[in-house]
Amino acid sequence: KNEITAHAVGAMHYFDDVSTVIEIGGQDSKIIIIENKIVVDFAMNTICAAGTGSFLDQQAQRLGIDISEFGSYALESVMPTKIAGRCGVFAESDMIHKQQIGYPKHDIIAGLCFALVNNYLNNVGRGKKIDDKIVFQGGVAANRGIVKAFGETLSRQIFVAEHYDVMGAIGAALISLKSREKGRYSKSKFKGPECFDGDITSDAFECAGCSNRCEIISVKKEGTRLFNIGGRCGKYDYKG
Repeated sequence: KNEITAHAVGAMHYFDDVSTVIEIGGQDSKIIIIENKIVVDFAMNTICAAGTGSFLDQQAQRLGIDISEFGSYALESVMPTKIAGRCGVFAESDMIHKQQIGYPKHDIIAGLCFALVNNYLNNVGRGKKIDDKIVFQGGVAANRGIVKAFGETLSRQIFVAEHYDVMGAIGAALISLKSREKGRYSKSKFKGPECFDGDITSDAFECAGCSNRCEIISVKKEGTRLFNIGGRCGKYDYKG
């Protein structure tokens, strides 16, 4: 099981007939295609920052508004300006230019929302079969401007769960509960905060298993490995 499974299970818990999961978080984004309650396809974007929560935070700060107001500003617009959303650097440059020539702030923000949605669909969603029941989750789902842009661009209703920002965690908890009910384990492997008492060290290495060349960091306590972080697949997930 991985984060794809967790997000899919979380979405299906709240929306039984979900067919497409759009997930955009602080650092990455993903799309999950579900048929008959089974994940049949997915894609992730961990390279381009455009459209992630961190990028939106940066732009809100630059525009002098709180990120919580971003969506409200976007909804005020009746004529979103065109923003180059293919790259975060170009998007920011285009926004600065539009500000300089006098475009209203809400039109610039709305334009950015549409640009980032198009960026997502042309990259993460490229070639994917996006069906009717679309669930949007991850922290960016709080942005009503992005939700509206997805809905208008796809000409479909976009569903957002109450706990949109922790759907992966909910899915992981449900998977764990089901595994325990089936007798796959009798108690949690969570070691508790006391596992960090003592001499904690870490070392790093680069995985050569594929072109991603992930940097894997191994955290140890008194020479015994606790966990690994940094991998994009499960190759170095510690099962101990």
